[in-house]
This record gives sequence, structure tokens and C-alpha cells, in this order.
Amino acid sequence: MKKLLIYSHDTFGLGNIRRIMNIATYLHRAVPDLSILIVTGSPMIQSFRIPKGIDYIKLPCLSRTEREGYSAKYLDSKIDEVIQLRTDLILSAVLNFEPDIILVDKKPYGIKHELRKTLNFAKTYMPKTRTVLLLRDILDAPEATTKVWEDNGYYEAVKSSYDLVLVLGTPEIFDPRVEYNFPLTASEKVEFCGYIQPQTLLRDRDTVRRELQIKRSERLVLVTPGGGEDGHALIQTYVQALQHMPTGARIRSLIVTGPEMSEAQRMLLNRSALQFPGVRMLEFTNDLPSYMNASDLVVSMGGYNTVCEILSLKKRAIIVPRVRPVEEQWIRAERMARLGLLATIHPDSLTPQDLLRTVLLELSSDQPLRPTLDLAALPTLTNHVSMLLDGTYEPARLSRITHDGSSQARIEARRGARSPFMSPLASGPRPLAQTLAMAPATFMDTAV
Repeated sequence: MKKLLIYSHDTFGLGNIRRIMNIATYLHRAVPDLSILIVTGSPMIQSFRIPKGIDYIKLPCLSRTEREGYSAKYLDSKIDEVIQLRTDLILSAVLNFEPDIILVDKKPYGIKHELRKTLNFAKTYMPKTRTVLLLRDILDAPEATTKVWEDNGYYEAVKSSYDLVLVLGTPEIFDPRVEYNFPLTASEKVEFCGYIQPQTLLRDRDTVRRELQIKRSERLVLVTPGGGEDGHALIQTYVQALQHMPTGARIRSLIVTGPEMSEAQRMLLNRSALQFPGVRMLEFTNDLPSYMNASDLVVSMGGYNTVCEILSLKKRAIIVPRVRPVEEQWIRAERMARLGLLATIHPDSLTPQDLLRTVLLELSSDQPLRPTLDLAALPTLTNHVSMLLDGTYEPARLSRITHDGSSQARIEARRGARSPFMSPLASGPRPLAQTLAMAPATFMDTAV
């Protein structure tokens, strides 16, 4: 029996724990005789179906207060007391579980360095245990991330405490080795896995559309802010945009608010949205990919998981990313918009008129969807884990990056390239009347 312990970064939204559960489930199915223990403070982990062979230890919950700031979410305790409790629980889990691999999500030393004691112990007293750092494609803006990594000693952590760094992305979109100024000692441990293709079993598109009573002549727009804790503004703007929807538009809307939106905000949105015909609202669904598959357009925030689902299903999408407290989502959306993979609107520029304009343009577009990115993250990650478990892993030779500026130059050149599939708002807003005039009869009866 082989053992894998996963430390899951938590505190905000569903993104991290959804991604970790996706990875854990895939690994458990793909690697024979693998037992997986997840250590997390996510308040939502109990909502997932946990298959046999996977279990979790629930840490006390934290809330993110500001950039790199945390507080106790539920306990009436000081943050230092909660971190000490979490630190002791993590170390105890490693001591008793005795994992062959420790997989750490996002933060090399964990939240407020709560992993440091465990990593030092493992390196000293558990020399056969391999340590792997898992990074999504983008963490934050380069200048912000570089400062955080320097201030927290993360570069040194990668050098001294980790055997491997797995990046869930591609260097064509974002290369953290270059953008975050990784020293050679960190860069040489990096392997790119590609993006995650969700493994969810989808219900048939026609079945879902019949369930929603969507006619063949109608277009379905799915609006989802993910977990929903900070998704009120996006949904509110979309609801306000419905006021300007042209008469006779054959467009239906499914709005999923998310389980972490406050009850007060949800009730206000319900009252506003349900006055419009063709709108249905759900608080939460564990079958969001099926609804996404049934849609013609997705309007969402720019979390990693949501974007991967959109790309996997080859859906047209308008991304209104979160930009605070970190810029991760905006960077991802902007880079992918330049490649023509989706459209994006910066939230500071979001208005009901602009959102409606972009919705109508996307629904009326006859541009073919461009090929998606490398979506082989799960089998690639599994291959690395399997090789670590059986002792056959050999680091790849660092021949694909230089630190003389050439890689950075290529990135800057790509940033400046203008794509014909750029976000409709990239070249300035088109008057709404002009947009309506361009809308084809495929989903319009009349335009006013």
C-alpha cells in the first residue's frame, strides 16, 4: 500500500478544494493500492462524495482578510492560536499516516508557515518521503508574487524542502520560472503538466435542455460566479443587463449563485431576476458541468477550475475576473483572450450595457472556436506521482528556459501581439444600438 498526503490550501471559494478532489479522485483510480489523506481547512469538503481509499482531516477554518492576511473563520480565537493548532494537527497527521509523498498545494510553507515544522521533520526523519509542490498556472501579478516569495523564503523552501514542482498550466500562457524570477535551483525542479480536464460524467445536452424547457430555437446563457462569496456584483450586473434585452430575443438564462453567497444577497437577486421571463436561478448544483455543456454561452468569473471546464467543453465564454485581493484571474483571462480562447471584461469597466453588448456579440459570432490548450494535466501529474512512488523519476534536463532574458522577450512579444479573436471590448465599446443591429435572426425576433 502506497500513501499520499495532500495539504490543500484553503480559505476562499471552492476552487482549491474542487481541484484537489479532482486530482485525488483521478490519482486513486489510476494508481493501484494508493491511499490518500487530504488535510484541509475548507468548509466545503464535506459536500464532496469521498470515494473509498480517500479520507480527510478537517483543520479549523480561516478567512482571508487582505493580501496575505488571515483570521479565524469560526473559532473565537486569535489567529496565532489557530495556526498553532493547525500546525500541530498537520504534523500529527504526517507522523501517524507516514506518507510516501507529501503533495502541497500552492504555498511552499503553507498558510502562515504552518507547514514548516512538518517539512523540516520529514526531511530529517522521513528521508524516503518525497515532497511535491503543486502550483496552478498563475498565483498573482509577477511583482506581487515575487515579493511574497522573497519575504516568506519560498524560493529557499523549494530549494531545500521539495523534490519536484508541478505546474498545472503551460509556459505558453504563463511561465512562472520567468515571470516570478525563479532561481535556477527552483526552475530545475519545475515540470509543466498542462491544464486539468474535468472528469465529471456529463448528462446529455439535449436531456438537460429539455429539463430546463429550452427550445431548439433558443440560446441558453449560464451565469455562474463559482462559490459565490464575491459574485454578487457580476450577477447583479447581468440582471440589470436583462432590462436592456431586445424584445423578442430568444435567449434564456440560468443563474447559479453559489453556496457561499449570503442569504440576503441571494434573496435580493432572486427578486430582481425572476421578474424577467426566461430566467431560472439555482443556489447550488453539483452538476454544473452538465449545465455548462447544455449552454451556448458561459458568463463567469475567471477561476482556474471554471476556465478549464469552459475550455474542455469548447464553450464560448465571457470572463469577468476577480482582481482583488490578487490579480490571478485577470492575468489568466487577459492572456487567454489574446489567444482567442474567450472574451473578457475587467470588472472595473463592467456595465450592464457592455455586458449585454458582449453577450450578443458572442452569441452571434460566426468565428470558429479556436483549439483549446493542453488539457492533459491529470494523466501527466499521475505519471510523475507514479514514478516518484516506484523510484524511477528522473528530473528533465533544463533545456527549455534560459535566464538571459530571451524567454522574457518571447513572452513580451506574445503579449503585444493582437489576436483577431480578442475580447470585443479590447478595442473600445461598440454602441449598443450597433450591436443590436448586428444580431442575427437566429436568436432574435425583433430588435428595439
